[in-house]
Amino acid sequence: MIINTLTPGDEQGLNLKAKLFRGFADPSRLAILEALREGPRAVGEIVSATGLSQPNASNHLACLRDCGLVMSEKRGKYVHYQLSDPRVGELLTLA
Repeated sequence: MIINTLTPGDEQGLNLKAKLFRGFADPSRLAILEALREGPRAVGEIVSATGLSQPNASNHLACLRDCGLVMSEKRGKYVHYQLSDPRVGELLTLA
């Protein structure tokens, strides 16, 4: 997860924070994050848990990875995703 301290006029830091919050700004991405709170899952498991189509889930997972909210690991022929930091789950609890 993207965490940093900002100083006044720190445009790069603000851009990183905007990128982070972009990941939370879509109901489908929130559903994926909620599913990943239980632990790492393959794309097919995420599709089953969220009701999203596989291409749609993969697109949102790419966004979440780009935003720094999830990380992926290839295991055999499957890619498993998990929350990048336990604090992501804590933020979901606070929402």
